[in-house]
Amino acid sequence: MAFFSNNIILYIAIALSVINGVLMCFASYKFFQIIQLSGYKIKGYFVWLKETKGSYARRMVMLSLLSIFCVLVTNALFDVYHSQELYSYIGLVFYFYFTIVFIVNLYSAPKKIPLKNTKRMTRLNVAMFFFVTIFSFLVIALSTEYLHFLKFGALCLVPLFMPIFVPFVHMIMLPIEKGIEKKFVLQAKSKLKKCPDDLIRIGITGSFGKTSTKYILNSILSQKYKVCMSPHSFNTLLGLCKVVNNYLTLDDQVLIAEMGARNKGDIKQLCNLISPKYAIITGVGNQHLSTFKTEENILNTKFELVESLKGKGGFAIFNGQDAGAKTLYNRCDFVDKYLTGTDESIVSLKDFSFDENGTDISLIIDKKPYKMHTKLIGSHNVQNILLCAEMACRLGLSADQIVKGIEELSPIPHRLEIIRTDTNIILDDSYNSSVQGYKVALEVLSKMPGRKIVVTPGLVELGGKEYEENKAYGLALSKVADKVIIVNNVNFNAIKEGLDEGKFDDIYQAPTLESAKKLMQDFLAPNDTILFENDLPDNYI
Repeated sequence: MAFFSNNIILYIAIALSVINGVLMCFASYKFFQIIQLSGYKIKGYFVWLKETKGSYARRMVMLSLLSIFCVLVTNALFDVYHSQELYSYIGLVFYFYFTIVFIVNLYSAPKKIPLKNTKRMTRLNVAMFFFVTIFSFLVIALSTEYLHFLKFGALCLVPLFMPIFVPFVHMIMLPIEKGIEKKFVLQAKSKLKKCPDDLIRIGITGSFGKTSTKYILNSILSQKYKVCMSPHSFNTLLGLCKVVNNYLTLDDQVLIAEMGARNKGDIKQLCNLISPKYAIITGVGNQHLSTFKTEENILNTKFELVESLKGKGGFAIFNGQDAGAKTLYNRCDFVDKYLTGTDESIVSLKDFSFDENGTDISLIIDKKPYKMHTKLIGSHNVQNILLCAEMACRLGLSADQIVKGIEELSPIPHRLEIIRTDTNIILDDSYNSSVQGYKVALEVLSKMPGRKIVVTPGLVELGGKEYEENKAYGLALSKVADKVIIVNNVNFNAIKEGLDEGKFDDIYQAPTLESAKKLMQDFLAPNDTILFENDLPDNYI
């Protein structure tokens, strides 16, 4: 190629390719974010592309086409076909300008869960940079040789390929990432082997309530033991590896591991790492049905935690108020098991009541009555407290220690957390939602003062039941709420149909949570209570 014989042109092409490689990594932020939100599962990425109808891919196409148009016009004006190479650079000014504007708008858009700059994401970005840089250079070289009307302007074609390049490079990197993952797993297993044999290892799983139960159990057990709890929502293999490698110390007496799952075998994988001796099953519903496919798969996956207890001399505690947990309790015949709310429980519930100030609970612990107050609200938290109190009692804590641990509980962020403003009460239940979760949230809302305003995008990841469940959700809303703002279009029709069935007509729609908050300012009055029920992750926006 004559292209390679001119050193100046060659150096300019390299420089432009490097710049484009950097810009495309920034412009692909959303694609990287979705890969990360999907747990680095390629299937989740393509589901997002399908469910959002390729909205961000179309934006990249528009960026490319608009830039190409400007380049063609510029090249035509300067008759690039017959002129020097210098003039073919002018049109690229538009391309770089449009790309920078695109990136600024992308990064300034509100995000529920921003892209986390993990080491894995850094490696993916570096690999993408080199891949796009090389591709950009080849595009320039071929265009300069064979597409004289475009020449360097062919660089504008690169954004067209980014929606495919991101998953492609991700797949190329998978063997490396698997090797690194194996290294972290081996490191965590090695550290766990060094821990004392009497380390109390507790696994918590369920379709809902895992994180709340984990925080409650931590508060109670900390009255007697030195506890290591998986922070935040660390409930995946690498998340628990990080807990063991970075948080667990050799003098910890208890390890509490939250165990999440989206596919069959996920819990088994976590149990192979942690090797729990004790288990809590919070409840089993249809959350993540879209990935599990059937409710039986969900039950079987949650049961993997119980199966891991075989031969360890431990026990499992099941939520006696949940049908799914009862099903697993009845299935279990190979390890000691306890169902809350039955005669076999050491701890039982006498009564409880709650308002905007918290919950008053009366428990019977080892046949003696105890009264306590907690800042947590909702009947679901009472059930979670029962599970944790039962576990604590069987691990040797006194009734006084259990009561103190319950009274010291702090509200768990974004999980039916009460936030008071100067004039209103906010119920922040925005972390996620489920069928069971929204029922509890509406129960709490019904006891709050003033008008009830609900801001919600509905329920997701319910597979074929999603429309049906959101319609039922709408009907339930109609019986409690005074005003409803439906966020996003994902479940709008289903929720509205349920609201219509309940003869409810004070309905609003907002494209994002931020716009819903602005909309609410038009009618918000003193003493109103606002419930934020769920906030869709960014792969639904």
